[in-house]
Amino acid sequence: MQNKLAEDLNSILDRGGELWPDLKDARFFITGGTGFIGTWLLESFVWLNDHLDLNMSALILTRDADAFGKKAPHLAHHPSIELLQGDIRTFICPEKEFSFVIHGATDASAQLNAENPILMFDTIVEGTRRALNIAVRSNAKKFLLLSSGAVYGEQPPHISHISESDINGPNCSSAESAYAEGKRAAEMLCTLYSKQHGIETMLARCFAFVGPYLPLDRHFAIGNFIRDAMAKNTISISGDGTPYRSYLYAADLTLWLWTVLLRGQVTRPYNIGSSQALSIIELATLVNTTLSGKGIYIKQQPQSVNIPKRYVPSAKRAETELGLTQTTTLEQAIIKTAHWYGWEQSS
Repeated sequence: MQNKLAEDLNSILDRGGELWPDLKDARFFITGGTGFIGTWLLESFVWLNDHLDLNMSALILTRDADAFGKKAPHLAHHPSIELLQGDIRTFICPEKEFSFVIHGATDASAQLNAENPILMFDTIVEGTRRALNIAVRSNAKKFLLLSSGAVYGEQPPHISHISESDINGPNCSSAESAYAEGKRAAEMLCTLYSKQHGIETMLARCFAFVGPYLPLDRHFAIGNFIRDAMAKNTISISGDGTPYRSYLYAADLTLWLWTVLLRGQVTRPYNIGSSQALSIIELATLVNTTLSGKGIYIKQQPQSVNIPKRYVPSAKRAETELGLTQTTTLEQAIIKTAHWYGWEQSS
């Protein structure tokens, strides 16, 4: 698998050159390290370690070590990585010293959020508290929270790109807001722990992404579209296709997270995502055209009286303060993802 990512991993290494000396001899504790974002962090972690001789090590909390071993054996069995099986709410962490803690353990399942919102909320909030306690106990210098753009709630229709200074929030009277409110509470915990314990907490508000390791059978529209186009099936849009989204490629995402961890301002949130918006219909059309798909079917007709919903970040803070840019176009990202899953141009 890793050979397929060599170009992307070398790009991360080259573009983040001035960051990597800060990681020499670093000891990491990472939760959520085997999901989509976590796996990309580990891919880059191992690549940097092997190519720059950084002498890093990482303890990775995972709910299913065997499954990750099958998914990414080159990561699971790498000498710099140790897997710790357990649930973020109940696991027992070994008494070790860590330089950095990255906390990303969250079940992003829309089904769980709908069926058991209390479990969703508790997993996020109590999981964050436990990860912060480990960071304090182990004398970690920095803590990175993988938060979410969901903390803004529904994006106001007059705002094309929501920024970190836009003070909005989820509807706290709706159980559907459990995930979003959990992330808001997690950010507050990071702020409180930074103030009370002096740990440098960094906040990354993640939006939508695409790339290798993205599940093609979950609730991610772009993954479903790529799956259908690769199989020469009609791309099916369950709604009316009018909402706007944006997608950042996984390699850019990974470098952005490393940069926020190492160069971000303490407790200052940074949007992590592309500012290049397109509607779901436009996304489906792009995937269909790029992968030579069979066509598109839209289940619902757009209502002219409805204002399309948006979930699109402003990336200006990340760009101006941290020098971060999007280097992979969405078309390139779609092709890279499809190739990773076995699609060939001539198919």
